[in-house]
Amino acid sequence: MTVIPHGLSNGGFVRDLTDTLCADAVPLDRIAAEVGTPAYVYNARAMRRAYRTLEAALAAMPVTVCYAVKANANLAVIRIFGELGAGADVVSVGEMRRALAAGIPAARIVFSGVGKTEAELAAAVEAGIGQVNVESTGELRRLSAVADAKQRTVDIAIRVNPDVDAGTLKEITTGTANDKFGIAIDRVPAVFELAARLPGLALRGVAVHIGSQIVDLQPYHNAYRRIADLVGRLRGDGHVIDHIDLGGGLAIPYDREPRVDAAAFAAVVRETLGSLGCHMTIEPGRYLVGSAGVLLARVVEWKEDLARPFLVLDAAMNDLMRPALYKAYHPIVAVRGDTGEVTAEVDVVGPICESTDVFARARALPHLKAGSLVAIGAAGAYGATLSSEYNSRPLVPEVLVDGDRVAVVRKRPSFEEMVGLERLPPWMEDSPAADRPPDPELPNAEFPNAELPNAERAAE
Repeated sequence: MTVIPHGLSNGGFVRDLTDTLCADAVPLDRIAAEVGTPAYVYNARAMRRAYRTLEAALAAMPVTVCYAVKANANLAVIRIFGELGAGADVVSVGEMRRALAAGIPAARIVFSGVGKTEAELAAAVEAGIGQVNVESTGELRRLSAVADAKQRTVDIAIRVNPDVDAGTLKEITTGTANDKFGIAIDRVPAVFELAARLPGLALRGVAVHIGSQIVDLQPYHNAYRRIADLVGRLRGDGHVIDHIDLGGGLAIPYDREPRVDAAAFAAVVRETLGSLGCHMTIEPGRYLVGSAGVLLARVVEWKEDLARPFLVLDAAMNDLMRPALYKAYHPIVAVRGDTGEVTAEVDVVGPICESTDVFARARALPHLKAGSLVAIGAAGAYGATLSSEYNSRPLVPEVLVDGDRVAVVRKRPSFEEMVGLERLPPWMEDSPAADRPPDPELPNAEFPNAELPNAERAAE
């Protein structure tokens, strides 16, 4: 039986007696035959297992789990965690509306993120969400004005930047002095004084989030210790602090790194913050869904016309951006494990017209034939949510497996649906633009040289 990498086995992906990769009891080649490729496949049971593991580890403390919607915003995925009792951590009005549509009560929604507009803050106030994590003095004043105008009072926490390096990729580090997030920890007392004077705000506590895919727990210890010291100072200044938002960032295995021990993380929380008597919120995303998803793709060809071989897939960087964005590692395996082919080192790429459209370099894989299926593992987080229609490629379908039940929870759009929001301007509606030479009597005010022939434009 072909070995399954940790990035797949932790998500409940197993091989059956024919050495075919399955999500629980459902063969992935069956899903590919029904919905086509590329396609995301999610394992609902694996998501529930991850949630219950974390919930059990934190059970002795007053902690609410709020699923970080940005990791995977599919309504069915959000519903899974809502049914388990989770709230939602959102960073836009769109995510807030998704959480509400999936059945998350407004009181269990936390609105985080830099750059909330007045319109977004107004929508949050109108919805009656549980808490806004305020990122700046400007946002504090905007939210106060909105809430006061609506004669509402909004629970808030001040997001603290503790200047602690999370020890992860710099692109997903959020808690150092050079990052855009939160308010510098030494400036927080003055911001609390301001918040206490502003109308429409109920100041509940502090929030912190230092980054994502954090393997080593020491950065958490460092950040939470600083937060504990800050809470002591703020209480000394007369502020009532009854809530601490712990953020998220717990890592999953992609390659050989271990899955974060939830019990060990809980011990860090207990040691640093447990004596403060505060209710706490934790906002995991990747930890709950990352391992529970794969991107199914089909081999277009094994290309040997260059200095090294390339395995060309029908999936591309527009479907899964993480390797292009961060050079992130994802396990890649053949769906049918016993291929009988000799293993070789190959670059795994997509068809996008970009040299960054690479899933892996020099990856050891069997010499797969055109039409073979592969699964790109640990793709349940920041996969579909980061996807696009670049090169006019349709967004891929998302499929949810729950035991032996299978459902398409986002379909692949047709071309007509892809262009359905686009409109030709009135002067193009009667005939193609190529058939209409520009009218020399109607100069373009915005681009005054637009009507000039290329030679004249070059001469200028």
